[in-house]
Amino acid sequence: MTTENNTLDLTEENHQEGVFKFEPIKGYPMLNWKGKRPFTSTRYYPAQLKEQHGEAVNGWLNKIFWGDNLQVMSHLLREFRGKVDLIYIDPPFDSKADYKKTINLKSNKIQNDQTAFEEKQYTDMWAKDEFLQFIYERIVILREFLSSEGIFCIHCDWHKGHHIRAILDEVFGERNFVNDIIWQRTGAHNDADRFGIIHDYIFVYSKETKHPFYPCFVEHSEEHLASRFNQVDESGRKFFAGPITAPGQGPSRIFNGVEIAPPNGRHWSYSQEKIDELAAENKIYYSQTGTPYLKQYADEYIKQGRRVQSIWTDLLPPKTGDEILNYPTQKPEKLLTRIIEAFSAPKSLVMDCFMGSGTTQAVAMKLGRKFIGADINLGAIQTTTKRLIKVAVELKNTQPELGDEQALYTGFEVYNVNHYDVFRNPVQAKELLIQALDIQPIPNSVYDGEKDGRMVKLMPVNHIATKADVADLIHGVDYNAFEKRKEEKPNQPVEKITLICMGHEPDLAAFLEQSINYKLDIQVVDILRDRSDLQFKRDSEALFKAENGQLVVDKFYPMNLLQKLSQTKDTVSDWREMVESIMIDWNYDGAVFQPALTDIPAKNELVQGAYTIPEDAGTIRIKITDLLSESLERNLTAEELANG
Repeated sequence: MTTENNTLDLTEENHQEGVFKFEPIKGYPMLNWKGKRPFTSTRYYPAQLKEQHGEAVNGWLNKIFWGDNLQVMSHLLREFRGKVDLIYIDPPFDSKADYKKTINLKSNKIQNDQTAFEEKQYTDMWAKDEFLQFIYERIVILREFLSSEGIFCIHCDWHKGHHIRAILDEVFGERNFVNDIIWQRTGAHNDADRFGIIHDYIFVYSKETKHPFYPCFVEHSEEHLASRFNQVDESGRKFFAGPITAPGQGPSRIFNGVEIAPPNGRHWSYSQEKIDELAAENKIYYSQTGTPYLKQYADEYIKQGRRVQSIWTDLLPPKTGDEILNYPTQKPEKLLTRIIEAFSAPKSLVMDCFMGSGTTQAVAMKLGRKFIGADINLGAIQTTTKRLIKVAVELKNTQPELGDEQALYTGFEVYNVNHYDVFRNPVQAKELLIQALDIQPIPNSVYDGEKDGRMVKLMPVNHIATKADVADLIHGVDYNAFEKRKEEKPNQPVEKITLICMGHEPDLAAFLEQSINYKLDIQVVDILRDRSDLQFKRDSEALFKAENGQLVVDKFYPMNLLQKLSQTKDTVSDWREMVESIMIDWNYDGAVFQPALTDIPAKNELVQGAYTIPEDAGTIRIKITDLLSESLERNLTAEELANG
């Protein structure tokens, strides 16, 4: 192993009992924060293949993962270390805001409090310096995925952009900085006491100093063209005339007060023979004094376009159209198109572990790139899956049949990583647990609440609680208060703490007390084991039948959605108004769901609800996804269908 740079060694010798050991980062200026700890190891986490959509191309299927992205990356590190060509991430910004999605029934009726509501997708509020540790750990491991010429892009704004830039210098090295891109994301933003903040940052770093870059071009503005091309020849073509000088003179000339450089870095100097040749092609303009000028025609100049620089003002998010998915902080496809085209070639592997609505994945598919995506929110997985299925269908309908060399990668798999499949997202998990366990919330605290005189800390719900999960508690407790309590009552615990988790490492409580180094009363509650009767969500209900050779969804009741709408089964007028999609695998193999039928209607349209059963159908598995992104999945037998 080496300690000369910030490479994280991961050799067979370092892989013991599923733990990957890393060398600490050294050698660069570092940003410090309270509770900063080196990211020196990560545990391997298993993954379960849940769904497959489409077929492999040249042996490759794109991959989508549902789970904590740090654990997803720990799972992927074995296979994809050093193999990713471009990473783009759009992580939380520490904006101190909750991001919500408006849920509307699929109905043309007037919206009211029984047909629409807001569902919280994720919260972007962090205690103390947790955000910086969160970002730091992910940047460290993401760097390991990059190929030797790989590019890393991180999207952020003014809240923590300056801190993130310092972390990037530490992890990648200042010499590997590529770009600080300014993206204008909105028009006027008229704050009362400052200039409107209308831009984000995209920081670009390379794994090594050598990296790909493909310049991008945009159309010239009408104002620019009008000022430059102000002459018209006898054919009616607009042109600009640059003076031709004697051989050996300067590479540029002044025209109308503007310094004009010749194309491709050439001099405006030609032999008389060349001038006569260009004149025959009508490319020479002679002034009244007989001085030759080289013509540059507007139509040829327009075709080339203007090279894009580091300030992007031409990519405002669309306000209407099919691209709008009403997903919080969704980025426009034009933005990702420019990034992917600039820093990767076709067939490259693109990665985004803060996937959201799947913009990176959708654009990568359209541009002929392979991709890996991950998100901790189930809503993101369902939104992206639905979006990619549509993109794949559109590409197959619009693209000609391509050979293996030009084929687009439209097939993809969906995995779960270490997930217990109880909650849609972590925000919902905390809210449900606080409510279900009757915990009194404590805002702006390292604790989540208080109950029966004990301070309560909720552990992550999508994996067993580990020592790393209590790090913020170790660094965030009030040590001054602990010391005072110790002096007053030396034989009593300074704090009573309850950790609520879904499975945990056996020595978690002892580790926490030893790390804090004060006498504590620690209780660990495993809600999967100790609270088996705790109801987090109600399962959906459905009735199916076979009729005239069709599989018919007779009734569908998404119970959690009905509860949020303050409705009951008796008040449902049309169950299809509550459904995002229906997918059917006519020959389910008992392991991986591979839908041959996908019913994904447009925004204001409804699913069909009745589907022709193929003659060769075997075990049928149907998946109905409601507006909350919760799914009912069921295997259907011939007997069940016959009985309705």
